[in-house]
Amino acid sequence: MKRSINQLFSLLFVAAIAMIVSACGDDDPQIAAPIVSGPAEVSVTENETTTVTFNITVAGGFSSANVEATGGTATITAQPAVADVSGSITVDYAAGDDGAGALTLTVTDAAGNTGSTTVVMEIGDIPDTFQVTDLTETRSVGGNDVEFKQTRISGIINRDYTFTNDVAWVLSGRVIVGAGATLTIEPGTIVKGQGEQGAAASVLLVARGADIIANGTANDPIVFTSVLDNINVGEFTSTLDINNDLGLWGGVLILGNAPIVAEASEVQIEGIPTSVTEGIYGGSDPMDNSGSFTYCSIRYTGQQLGPGNELQGLTLGGVGNGTVISHVESINSADDGIEIFGGTVNISNFIVLNPDDDGFDADQGWTGTASNLVYIGAAVDAGFGSDHPFELDGPEGDTGGTAAIGTFTNATAWGRSATDFADLRDGATYTISDSYFFGFAAGVDLELDADGTTDPNDATKKLSDNPLISDNYAGDDVTFTGLEFSGVDRDGATSFTDITKILNDKLDGSLTNPDRTAQVDNNEDVKFPANNSIVSTKTKGADVSVLGWSYTAELGLLANF
Repeated sequence: MKRSINQLFSLLFVAAIAMIVSACGDDDPQIAAPIVSGPAEVSVTENETTTVTFNITVAGGFSSANVEATGGTATITAQPAVADVSGSITVDYAAGDDGAGALTLTVTDAAGNTGSTTVVMEIGDIPDTFQVTDLTETRSVGGNDVEFKQTRISGIINRDYTFTNDVAWVLSGRVIVGAGATLTIEPGTIVKGQGEQGAAASVLLVARGADIIANGTANDPIVFTSVLDNINVGEFTSTLDINNDLGLWGGVLILGNAPIVAEASEVQIEGIPTSVTEGIYGGSDPMDNSGSFTYCSIRYTGQQLGPGNELQGLTLGGVGNGTVISHVESINSADDGIEIFGGTVNISNFIVLNPDDDGFDADQGWTGTASNLVYIGAAVDAGFGSDHPFELDGPEGDTGGTAAIGTFTNATAWGRSATDFADLRDGATYTISDSYFFGFAAGVDLELDADGTTDPNDATKKLSDNPLISDNYAGDDVTFTGLEFSGVDRDGATSFTDITKILNDKLDGSLTNPDRTAQVDNNEDVKFPANNSIVSTKTKGADVSVLGWSYTAELGLLANF
């Protein structure tokens, strides 16, 4: 009996010890969950990226962090090391459109415990740096009062914006599409430029890093014209005089990041003051994309900014071959129809009508291809005259690169008042192929200026035009192939009968032997006639069947093609 009692006491003692141990275990402190703190609210502008900092305390040791976002996207850019018990976490938040958003950060410790907090992201509008004013104007047109619904715009477009086709958009001064913004112009839209503003002439300038999406259609082209033109919404026919009106506003400029060959890799576009930094073009990306510009009719441009300083209908500066330029016409420019400053952009289905200077002008090492082109010089009895269908210049300065060859192909040029078939300047490196020239004045020629040494006493003259050391044509830097010239001049007389008389590749026709002898023998008498011809029926040139959408076609000027 005594033994049994002893055993019972032993069991009770063991049980008591177990209970004491268990009780001690229950009193161990719990490890706290991670504590995460951050600002209650952060303001950010739409499409802007801002950094949000969170402070954390992790008693159980930091393991990982995760972020979730609404109204934008978020990325953790810095966090503590694993096992750290405190620190900070930074998050970059890229806001979307204006409105409300949120940012939730969750932290996990080594034991799997979590803690989180949420920050309200207040997303505001980007402050506009351009001004828009709606206005309605009544004009007398043909003896009738006509209401014109317009929207005037000025300044720098700094966010995505759309020109709709239910009003005419009036460019007040220099309207710039800034870097990062996209301007969309709906099919059938009319854009008008104000005039008489000198150095601040009305232009539409698409800066580097910006995009223009101006895609008309064959049925609904986009029209760029002057405020003096009484064309109204939904119309295509201008009311201005095709034989006298020109230079009434600036023009359209598109700038990009593609390579140029100039005095520097980045330069200021002509016609825009150097104080306007959006006028810089050029870069290192040959595939740069400035958008798409199709089925657009540009009219009555080239306003004079100062003596000898005019704008073109369309100016392309350092534009890359990711950009689409097709089905465009430039009409009645007081300077060139189009000028291409370097870059790699290709253009196609392009018409130049009635330029006061040249039709297609290229320089600064442009290396693209221009195809299916139409040039029509101003009428002989117009209030102004045209110069050359093509004026092609060489590189400017030295940026350490060698310009490749730009190409013009499948062109038709109707001379009328034009003074030459083409003018290729010093350093020109181009190919002109499979093209047709007709309706020029008797006696005109194709000028190719050899690269002699400039006379230090007279910068307008060369000391030598020796083709053995300077002639781009002799060295195949310039190539003419498959060119056809009508034997009939603009007055109906058969004036062009000798193909050797077409090419004049002397800068100064008065130069004598020995320079001229080799040049004539190698180029005018042998090389040029072997690749080009005078014809009575053309087999080369542009396909005008795809250009029926144009104002040029509406005027009946493609019927002779």
